[in-house]
Amino acid sequence: MSQITFGTSGWRAVIAEEFTFENVKRAVSGIARYVAAQKLASSQGNAARVIVGRDPRFLGETFSAMAVEILSAHGITPLIIAEPAPTPAISFEVIRLKADGAINITASHNPPEYNGIKFSTPDGAPALPEVTKKIEAEIAALNSDSDSGSVVAAPVPKNSQEIDPQPAYLARLKDIINLAAIKKSAMRIAFDPLWGAARGYCDTLLREAGIEVTTIHDTRDVLFGGHAPEPDDRFLSQLRETVRQTGAHVGISTDGDADRFGILDQDGTFISPNYVIALLFDYLVESRGWKNGVAKSVATTNLINAIARHHRVELHETPVGFKYIGELIKQDKIAIGGEESAGLSIRHHVPEKDGILAGLLCCEIVAARGKTLSSQLSELFAKVGSFYPLRENFRLTPEVKGTFTSKLEAQPREFFGRRISEVVRTDGLKLVFDDGSWVCYRLSGTEPVVRVYSEARSPAELKKLSAAAKQWIFE
Repeated sequence: MSQITFGTSGWRAVIAEEFTFENVKRAVSGIARYVAAQKLASSQGNAARVIVGRDPRFLGETFSAMAVEILSAHGITPLIIAEPAPTPAISFEVIRLKADGAINITASHNPPEYNGIKFSTPDGAPALPEVTKKIEAEIAALNSDSDSGSVVAAPVPKNSQEIDPQPAYLARLKDIINLAAIKKSAMRIAFDPLWGAARGYCDTLLREAGIEVTTIHDTRDVLFGGHAPEPDDRFLSQLRETVRQTGAHVGISTDGDADRFGILDQDGTFISPNYVIALLFDYLVESRGWKNGVAKSVATTNLINAIARHHRVELHETPVGFKYIGELIKQDKIAIGGEESAGLSIRHHVPEKDGILAGLLCCEIVAARGKTLSSQLSELFAKVGSFYPLRENFRLTPEVKGTFTSKLEAQPREFFGRRISEVVRTDGLKLVFDDGSWVCYRLSGTEPVVRVYSEARSPAELKKLSAAAKQWIFE
């Protein structure tokens, strides 16, 4: 029987290979046992309540029904979200209802053949490693013959409740986003939910505020157009065309469960998530006066570092995984936290990635400053310096992986003629050089791949650094 492991954003696998009815039953049963044990330990007399949500993937309704049945069998009240819902909306609902957690059937931005399970703790945040290890232990302890729930959809248990997270979540966004400024600017917006869970959320909010928005891919498609529902430049060609045809000032997109974002400028230029986080950080300090701190993963641009120094704001550098940034949001230690993989959130909001929020903030910053995102980025470079980040993936043979793993454990002092000024092991191996450029290596936990993040102060230097970073792997 395969081992179920929760990574940085839950457990994900290919449907009918590892993501089977039996394994979903095991995973949900492990979560149910964990929640029941936590409730018992808290000495609270009321029954535990867990939200069950999903994105629009294949068999999502069936897997959700299984989760509901299993939770009920463990004496836990399931709070059922009938329609696909964004991960940040589910997170907000956990906090609002003071639920004991949430099970979200989603594989986020992964290709359509995948599905997965995210578990959020009672604070609305992604489960931390100490929680997922306990869940994995509960799964391992399950008797494979135990009947923790049927492998087919069953009638909704009598103790379940149906909830709708949309009204409260959109009301919260109205409090956060300056919709009046967006409307006053008479800007036009193009929105692409990529057939995902953000359908009916972002555009509904904008239209209710009297803001012109054009939406594409606003139907359910379990194949997501034949590619991963990832708001990356290579998958946004139709949004780019819509931006140009409608004269939109901003194009915004979200992934399958709406926790990640993709942003296009008014000419269709894709704005790197690294730059979006940096621009919004600078804007929040300016517009909200928030100077309590900023957080970024170790693989995210050092443009954030430069802005933090400029505004005299404390910087927190975390391992990869938004759960670490979520902890800082809960403690109100940061104004904004983000990852280069297109995840961010802000203070007084959910400790979870929110792609809808990111898109709306990009609309606000363009409306408030009256300038395109590209021109604002140029001004930011002039203020704190230029930074050019790059992310690449390289597949490794078993032999190369063995040799390279040994390299990662060494203590290098030089890198192709560059003196290493700092070695950072927050997550993987990050080498920082005297000129402020850096390279970071992280081995994938699920496939024979090394992720390489490089950043230099000019495009020419980035090209050289990228070549050296690749050579270091295979030499």
